[in-house]
Amino acid sequence: MATRPSVVEYAVELLGSVGPVQARAMFSGHGIYAEGVMFALLYRDELYLKADDVSRPRFVEAGCQPWVYESRTRVMTTSYYRPPDDAHESAEAMLPWARLALDAALRARAAKAKAKPKPSSKAKEKEKPARPGAGVARRPTRAAPRARGSTRATRRPR
Repeated sequence: MATRPSVVEYAVELLGSVGPVQARAMFSGHGIYAEGVMFALLYRDELYLKADDVSRPRFVEAGCQPWVYESRTRVMTTSYYRPPDDAHESAEAMLPWARLALDAALRARAAKAKAKPKPSSKAKEKEKPARPGAGVARRPTRAAPRARGSTRATRRPR
C-alpha cells in the first residue's frame, strides 16, 4: 500500500516550518528532504523522523516508536521514529521534532563527509597520468557500408 498523495502534501506542509521541504517518491513511500538531506520518511501513511544518538533519547522519552520493517531474514529497526501524536496537529507543534530530525540528518552528512579521506598532494603526484587522448571528444564514426546482396531487407522510398 503506497502513501496517499494527500498525506504527502500534509506532511510537507507540517514539516515546512524548518524551511523549504521536498518529498521524493521512494519504493512504496516518500523521503522528505530539507537542506539536501532526508530527515523524514513517509511509509503507509505514517510519518517517521530521523533520530541519532543525540536526539534518540528525546524520542524515546516521549514514547515514540521506531520504524520497524521485516527483511527477508530478520526484523530491522531503523533510526526513524514516529513523532508524538500531538505533534501531528500543527506545524508549530511539529517544529521541535522536525528540527531534531533535520539536525540529526545534518550531523550524519557531516560525519560521512569527515569520514571520507581527502587525497593528499603527495597522493595526487603519484597518480598515473591520463593516457594520451583521454577526455578528448571524438567524432562519431560512420557505420560500415553494407555489402551487396545483404539479406537484410531495406525500405525504398515511394
